[in-house]
Amino acid sequence: MTGSPSELARRLGDHAEAVCREYLSNGRRVGNYWIVGDVRNTQGRSMHVRLKTNAKGLAGKWIDEATLEFGDLFDVIRESCGLVEFRDVADEARRFLTMPRPQAQAPGASHQSAAVRGSPEAARRLFAMSRPIAGTLAERYLRSRGIVLAARERAMRFHPGCYYRDLLSGETQPLPALIAAVTGPDGVLTGLQRTWLAPDGTGKAQVDDPRRSLGQLLGNGIWLGLEPDAPVSVIAAGEGFETMASLRTVIPALPVAAATSANHLAGLILPPGCRRLYIAADADAAGRHGIERLSQRAGEAGILTIVLRPQLGDFNDDLRHLGSIRLAASLGDQLLPEDARHFLPSG
Repeated sequence: MTGSPSELARRLGDHAEAVCREYLSNGRRVGNYWIVGDVRNTQGRSMHVRLKTNAKGLAGKWIDEATLEFGDLFDVIRESCGLVEFRDVADEARRFLTMPRPQAQAPGASHQSAAVRGSPEAARRLFAMSRPIAGTLAERYLRSRGIVLAARERAMRFHPGCYYRDLLSGETQPLPALIAAVTGPDGVLTGLQRTWLAPDGTGKAQVDDPRRSLGQLLGNGIWLGLEPDAPVSVIAAGEGFETMASLRTVIPALPVAAATSANHLAGLILPPGCRRLYIAADADAAGRHGIERLSQRAGEAGILTIVLRPQLGDFNDDLRHLGSIRLAASLGDQLLPEDARHFLPSG
């Protein structure tokens, strides 16, 4: 069928050099290859795109010698444009090739399913496209805020060119982003939170709203240290990711959840077997509704609730400006004695 993925791939391969000039504009042609830094169109020489089919392979196939990543021209369009869903990549390919959108397929026909924008499936695809944070700008960003998380924290990922759209102008650009999985206590990914980063990783990107969430958030959160199906009796929860990651840095044995907003904190689903809940508050009163509502729900379920309060604006401020030792001491004074002994054995 005209416009099918296989037909699009063939047509893109026929115009491989034109595709590269459009989407990998920071590169140049050398012999039968287009040379560029990487699939996200950075300057350099490590990525080679084959421009003509020959005995070595098909036109449009590429490999990045630095990272050993490889792919085709669909990947070039996806990454350079910051797209997530295949249908958006295919639509962009058709636009470039000036091909019409395909007619709907007959029932039962094989096709690439398209995730609804903002859906849990779109979140899962973007998370799968991302990579572990070790050695990336995401790790640098967290460390710039004093946050050090263990490598086993599976909720954190990094995408070097996550699609950002300005809601006023409609303009889009790929930017590096910290990707945080939003799950229920069962570990099933239902959404995610994107934090777009500055090019050097020492802060957020200079855009109007550098943090956005997508997917199904209500009842779920960014869980750190919670193993699905593992018994847990004591947890901590709060609104912001940096707040809860700061607690996790100082108390690495305590499972924590960042609900991403006051309303979502109020509706957070607690894991089975939870007997004690510590709620991390900020110094201002903006999140009071979420704390009060979650405390009420926990109390109705027979769960003891204790509110933890920072010395400065929030617990990340405490971590960055007071240091981990003083933050641990402050938390030790607020935890129940048995929890202080268990989670802060040296304090």
